[in-house]
Amino acid sequence: MGNMKEKKPSKKPLVYYCILVAVIMMLLNSLVFPMLMEAQIREVGYNEFLKMVDEGSVKQVARNESEGLITFLAVDENGRERVYKTGIWPDEDLRARLEQANVEFAAAIPTQSSPLLTFLLTWILPILIFAALGQFMMRKLQNGGIGPNAMSFGKANAKVYVEAQTGKTFADVAGEDEAKEALSEIVDFLHNPGKYAKIGARLPKGALLVGPPGTGKTLLAKAVAGEAQVPFFSISGSEFVEMFVGMGAAKVRDLFQQANEKAPCIVFIDEIDTIGKKRDGGGLGGNDEREQTLNQLLTEMDGFDGKKGVVILAATNRPDSLDPALLRPGRFDRRIPVELPDLGGREAILRVHAKNVHMANDIDFNAIARATSGASGAELANIVNEAALRAVRMGRDIVEQADLEESVEVVIAGYQRKSAVISEREKQIVAYHEIGHALVAAKQSDSAPVHKITIVPRTSGALGYTMQVEEGEHFLMSREEAFNKLATLTGGRTAEELVFHSATTGASNDIEQATRLARAMVTRYGMSDRFGMVALETVENAYLGGDSSLACSQETAASIDHEVVAMVKEAQDKARKILSENMDALHKLSKYLLEKETITGEEFMQMLHEQA
Repeated sequence: MGNMKEKKPSKKPLVYYCILVAVIMMLLNSLVFPMLMEAQIREVGYNEFLKMVDEGSVKQVARNESEGLITFLAVDENGRERVYKTGIWPDEDLRARLEQANVEFAAAIPTQSSPLLTFLLTWILPILIFAALGQFMMRKLQNGGIGPNAMSFGKANAKVYVEAQTGKTFADVAGEDEAKEALSEIVDFLHNPGKYAKIGARLPKGALLVGPPGTGKTLLAKAVAGEAQVPFFSISGSEFVEMFVGMGAAKVRDLFQQANEKAPCIVFIDEIDTIGKKRDGGGLGGNDEREQTLNQLLTEMDGFDGKKGVVILAATNRPDSLDPALLRPGRFDRRIPVELPDLGGREAILRVHAKNVHMANDIDFNAIARATSGASGAELANIVNEAALRAVRMGRDIVEQADLEESVEVVIAGYQRKSAVISEREKQIVAYHEIGHALVAAKQSDSAPVHKITIVPRTSGALGYTMQVEEGEHFLMSREEAFNKLATLTGGRTAEELVFHSATTGASNDIEQATRLARAMVTRYGMSDRFGMVALETVENAYLGGDSSLACSQETAASIDHEVVAMVKEAQDKARKILSENMDALHKLSKYLLEKETITGEEFMQMLHEQA
């Protein structure tokens, strides 16, 4: 459904009166001045034409050969000039007769028209058109439009889904059990308000869904409306932003007015941080458009009756930027985190999206879930879709395990670059680099087991990579595990230096990850002996990349840099020691990888045990 219908104003627009005046003027002009309005040309015979020429009453003559007509201007019996026409007859003496009578030869005889009609068309009609256009624009500005066009000011263009037309229920949402539990109480309240009113409990006015992009915040809101079987208003925060100050506030008023008329209902505002940012006084006297919209939203949330059953749901991935007045109890009573799914949640999400895809019977969703640590629900849905597309490309009508595994790699590293031509020496360097990673990881007890090693180039720019997959879900990382991960990251460059006695640019991504991890160990995790449990860095926008900024003096920042460098160097020394002790395995495994280009973790571990 679109917007709700408005009552049309009883007063007729100005355009109707303009049309009425124009019709009256036309009638008066034709009835009162019939002689002036007569535009018809009088037809006469050729003999009468010659008679009028001889009498000297003809002033001008024009000849039209194509139509076979002679048009002439002459004085009628009343002494008034009129236009006549007659047919052309073969007459050799006509030119001489016309010259003798001093008749002027004209190209064309102008048709006479009414001066009043000319005035009407030239002056009155344009004025009426502009007046009607101005009245139309003023009416649009005052009352608002009813469609998503440029003149729709003051109206909230919310999509309204009546009686659970969202088509979503909690069964469509997987991996967010805590969020569903928190929202199910709102659904129960909308279904059975009596049992809550009996004890004196009131319905929460609002619930704020916070979490990273792609975790299903919008899907959860639609599922709540679908479960509650109530109308669902959906609007984005950016739709309140207008070029005229005050129009955003007018849209907020209109949205809540529509919601009150359809109560009980659910109003969902997506990306509320667009209009709900903290007020910092940066505007011109607090009168900028965004602040007026926020103030109106705060007022409306305080003003509507909670007993009517109007619930405000909002979603954002920047909760730290929201105004504190918006987050206080009485407005958004509940803050519901919608985090990235854990191992069980990822498996459940994969199964939900696989329902609509023809899958093989032996699909191991748990293995895919373990390989996609940190993936959001939207990314998991994309992985299933990529697997289906790959199955079609391979000429199959069913998705197999290999399709899902390849789609995971596509999401992580991009598609295979089949056209890339790499020299044998560079392939050899890449093979030693990747085996260096895998060997250091395998020889450390606290590192994740190797799942796959490949030297096939990818569209992301990677010439090869080593995939490690945790056996289970881990929420904590010890200092030893973090240091072992550092050593694994430095293993690739270390293997290059040991074998080729040189370094290449291929380790740039490893260097970035190692530096980021070492800095976090020093500044955020308290894993440095020099600084201990001191927070030296603050994280902002945790759901959008987690930008960090140092919270220390310049002297301390320099000391942090020294500590990070020392920690990475210590990890590289450990990797060099492991690889030096296993040089035979490094050479053998690198040669095998160079031949096969891709080997599994099982093949790698089997050869490693045989070498031992």
